[in-house]
Amino acid sequence: MAKRAHAYPQVDPGAAALVDTPVAIIPRRARVSDALGLARRRQASAVSADRRVWILRDDLARAARLGLGELPASALARPVPLVDARAGEIAVRRRLADGAPVVIVREGRRGVLGAISAVAASPTTSLPSKFAERLDDFARAALAKLGPVASEQRAAAFLVGGVVRDALLTRGSAATRDLDVVVEGDGLAVARALATALGLAAGGLVEHSRFLTASLASPDHGHVDIATARSERYETPGALPRVMPASIGEDLSRRDFTINAMAVELASGGLAVLDPFGGRAALARRHVTILHPLSFAEDPTRIFRAARYAARLGFSLDAWTVRALGLALRLAPYVALSGQRLAAELALIAGDQCPDVALRDLGSMGAFRLFTPDYRFTGAIAERARRLPAALAWCRAHALAPSPLEVAAMIVLSGQSATVVRGALDRLVITGEPRTRIERALTRPVVLAKRGAPASDRARPLRGLSDVELLALWLAGGNARRDAEWLVGTARWVRPALGGDDIVALGVAPGPRVADALRALRDARLDGRLTDHDSEVTFVQDFLSREEG
Repeated sequence: MAKRAHAYPQVDPGAAALVDTPVAIIPRRARVSDALGLARRRQASAVSADRRVWILRDDLARAARLGLGELPASALARPVPLVDARAGEIAVRRRLADGAPVVIVREGRRGVLGAISAVAASPTTSLPSKFAERLDDFARAALAKLGPVASEQRAAAFLVGGVVRDALLTRGSAATRDLDVVVEGDGLAVARALATALGLAAGGLVEHSRFLTASLASPDHGHVDIATARSERYETPGALPRVMPASIGEDLSRRDFTINAMAVELASGGLAVLDPFGGRAALARRHVTILHPLSFAEDPTRIFRAARYAARLGFSLDAWTVRALGLALRLAPYVALSGQRLAAELALIAGDQCPDVALRDLGSMGAFRLFTPDYRFTGAIAERARRLPAALAWCRAHALAPSPLEVAAMIVLSGQSATVVRGALDRLVITGEPRTRIERALTRPVVLAKRGAPASDRARPLRGLSDVELLALWLAGGNARRDAEWLVGTARWVRPALGGDDIVALGVAPGPRVADALRALRDARLDGRLTDHDSEVTFVQDFLSREEG
């Protein structure tokens, strides 16, 4: 007779048995170059001066590559979980699943056994089942075909970017029109095959061979951006990186924040989520968190993106990210960082949700000193930023459309000295008419008419102001706001019934005098001295008589 199956207890090896790399202790004031040398000699994955704060060897190597070998190694410390040697395997795996790059295993109060390295991430969850219902028809069709199409090209496709983040946040119910896709393999070949599978007409596929990317678009619908998975290597702070084809894991590791470093595999159709850096945990904590301590130093524009995402999502930067941001600002200036990239980020903030919050946060953090070191953020600027959403709503209500870059620059540079304004605009490479409009909004005094003055006198100093100058008046409040509101709401709609041809027909010679007559007509209309067509004809005849007299 067969014996009944016997259940044997599972043995948990404990954290001590999982240690796979050594650690090393460095002098308290060790520089990056010395700490890296010691870590390499000891083959240590992490080093520490006090056994409480840890620095990863990978971060030391990154700093050395950026030319920061003289930086104190302690500046690169990052949060790393510590567990007791007797801790269970589940406790260790849980910390690694939350995005920890290593787990330090200690023995007693002062002893350290070593580190447990993170392994390649495996899917641990899936997007909500109703995710596909939030896609518009084109995006849904593309999503359904991407996995099989990529497999036919011997590639693997992954959904990445904000659509993954927002799906896990279950934000909103509006149809998602755009998809960002990363391909392990030949991204351009996958894009061509997908265009064929979707039956896109000529022009529906645009390839950017130099960057290994492509865009698919459908008329009246969204579009799909497809990129070949790539890694990035920064060799100078602020400079653009060298890019190389890579795996999806390496592609995610180059991204700005953990909440943006998640991917959804599309091969199986199960929408399983890859989350190697703890993006879901950051979403739960409502934190914007960087992936490594030199993230902002490699690309300082991430400072502006961090503020923009935090403002849009109602998140905050965690303490470690704030420390890393401070380090990046101390390493300024960034000679290799182009001003156009800074200007582009500033414009994105002004055009995004909650620009007031983002601008105030950036100001309080000192980020605008990247424009010019003499910049000073003041309470008056913070107050202007606070009023910005209402000001932009006023602009939209009255068909004013100041450019986002001009709006942001006008807010940020208000109250600064002429030297600071000039230096900041030079750094941002703002030239031509946009620069002129910003400078006028900041420096040109508008002499408002006295209360009780004729309407034409009241309107005269306001005519010819650009949209950003009118916005600046609105933000100034008081009589300036009152007159700006009156101009765009009332005065600019007052026009004479007669046109230029009518003026000429009444005997005014073609040329500048026609414009003079039209201005005089408009002022008389605005002051209420003219009310109809006949009174305007009489006015022009009198105007002509005075000219001839």
